[in-house]
Amino acid sequence: MKPYCQFTEIDRYLFSEGTHKQLYKKFGAHVVQNENGDLGTYFCVYAPHAKAVSVVGDFNNWNGTHHEMIGDHGIWSLYIPKLKSGETYKYEITTSWGAKILKADPYAFYAEHRPHTASVVYDIEDFEWTDEVWVESRKQSNIFEQPLNIYELHLGSWRRGEDLVEAENFHSYAEIVDDLIEYVLEHSYTHIEVMPLYEHPFDGSWGYQATGYYAASSRYGEPKDLMMFINRCHEAGIGVIMDWVPGHFCRDAHGLYQFDGEPVYEYPFADAAISEWGTANFDLAKGEVRSFLISNALFWMKYYHVDGFRVDAVANMIYWGGNKDRGENHGAIEFLKRLNTALFAEDDKLLMIAEDSTSYPLVTAPVSVGGLGFSYKWNMGWMNDTLDYIELDNIYRPYHHNYITFAMAYAYSENFILPFSHDEVVHGKKSLVDKAPGDYWQKMAQFRLLCTYQMTLPGKKLNFMANEIAQFHEWKDKEQVDWHLLKYPAHDASNRYIKDLNKTYLNDAAFWELDHSFEGFEWIDVNNNEQSMFSYIRKAKNPDDFVVVVLNFKPVAYHQYRVGVPMEGEYVEILNSDRDYYHGSNQYNGLPLSSQEGVTHGKPYFVEMTIPPFGAVILKYQAKPLKEDVLLDEKEDVLLDEKEDVEIVLEEDVININID
Repeated sequence: MKPYCQFTEIDRYLFSEGTHKQLYKKFGAHVVQNENGDLGTYFCVYAPHAKAVSVVGDFNNWNGTHHEMIGDHGIWSLYIPKLKSGETYKYEITTSWGAKILKADPYAFYAEHRPHTASVVYDIEDFEWTDEVWVESRKQSNIFEQPLNIYELHLGSWRRGEDLVEAENFHSYAEIVDDLIEYVLEHSYTHIEVMPLYEHPFDGSWGYQATGYYAASSRYGEPKDLMMFINRCHEAGIGVIMDWVPGHFCRDAHGLYQFDGEPVYEYPFADAAISEWGTANFDLAKGEVRSFLISNALFWMKYYHVDGFRVDAVANMIYWGGNKDRGENHGAIEFLKRLNTALFAEDDKLLMIAEDSTSYPLVTAPVSVGGLGFSYKWNMGWMNDTLDYIELDNIYRPYHHNYITFAMAYAYSENFILPFSHDEVVHGKKSLVDKAPGDYWQKMAQFRLLCTYQMTLPGKKLNFMANEIAQFHEWKDKEQVDWHLLKYPAHDASNRYIKDLNKTYLNDAAFWELDHSFEGFEWIDVNNNEQSMFSYIRKAKNPDDFVVVVLNFKPVAYHQYRVGVPMEGEYVEILNSDRDYYHGSNQYNGLPLSSQEGVTHGKPYFVEMTIPPFGAVILKYQAKPLKEDVLLDEKEDVLLDEKEDVEIVLEEDVININID
């Protein structure tokens, strides 16, 4: 059992300085033993402008005269004997002008199921974790040189039957975990990224407008149910990234906004206090706010074992209101540096991912060299250019060739993740497959082509749920993914292609080992705008380990098309988006392609290949067998003398060996 909680002078100093890292142990509601060994609950809250604060709940009929807290320089505390887990409560705060307001606990570990808004006393200690193998493997990892393929999802609408929609309810963590783990492994994703998991009052905010930063949302179960969910993911070898919003919070009456009747967590001046979404911006220059947020991230790491954070709306923190013309927010920039420094000091394998749409430099550079200290940044420029290109009719693509090529001009300026996130499939933007022009078949073909481009370019990967089944509807946050589409051959085939594409990515080091090095990528043909054709090489550290990628954004097939290659040998087609079992026209390269001498695209050799319409082809290099090798016929062994001339003729599935 935890010792009796107290807020010390050292705590006060660190709290105000912005360097306290364990406020979750000091503030909030803690089930503890008093000096006599009796159980009760200790409450502590920060309300610097309040005249008085009381704890109210069902246990005292919500009467603030029964349990008045003791104030000391804005920190209010009280021990209530015999009060245990499960009790609902709020703080009744008397403002500086005498009004009484009710507020939920900013540090509560649990909250009532919406639409109710009270906090709930909850003993968060003593969950039995069994993810030691995962934790140890993370310690030995180097994510920059490993595959990172993230499946972004909203738990409330991944699986949600009509009965739950009608009841305005959701599947619990326990009900969803088995299906989700099986699905993620089946599709070869390495991580899931879950949209904000903490308490929020409005379903339609998707968790981005929070009231309880320390409370796992009660929509899906209790806090320890979420711990179980993450533990199970880790046991299955799946990392868990949490969406996290340290920039702004909702203005609901029971939340953080004007917590004691005046600004406590938000900026005190009007032109900075309210965000473009109507939410309140955290005052990120204030020590107490910095301590609140840094402690919060460390809390999720310690108690929930999250493997990383996708930090929302970084642009709105770097610049006032996200507007570069308003200038840099130096307090927020300093906060981000302190945040990343503190978190990486705790876990240097943590994934800190900035959702940043600006060109602000060194976002993923270490703080020690002047950077913000993130490990990754979403490449929003690449995403916008790519989707602008795919939405063009193919007759206009030759005039916008740079939409595809430009990304490589700055690909190594940051550590990038290439995202097709939830933001791209809502609010009239169309689903990923529906962005492409043309008829049904052409849309499907271009969808597979687009996904191949994403998965084979330098940078880690992220896709939002339902992208993988080529869902035509935009994301519907109140309903589940359109799983019924898998009954239709084209969507089932598209899903099968994504599985094979992800597996190809996962199993080949050429796609991720040198993601952040110039040595990992080389254009073959970057200038073929007339045919809207792109070809490039992806390389692993081993110079003999590389793949050739050819992308055709025109509805025209080419045969005996010459593509320059760097080394003599054979090039085996390991993936073709046009195969018939992917719902394509089945124009493919069946047998290994042997290189021929002759400078093409600046390379000393070339292969002649079939390039499908709206298609993607991935070729894997393998060294050409030596003549003295032993060839085995299915019926008998034929030993070939190394001096003899050998001609091998390949006819369909038959190997004819002619020996002179």
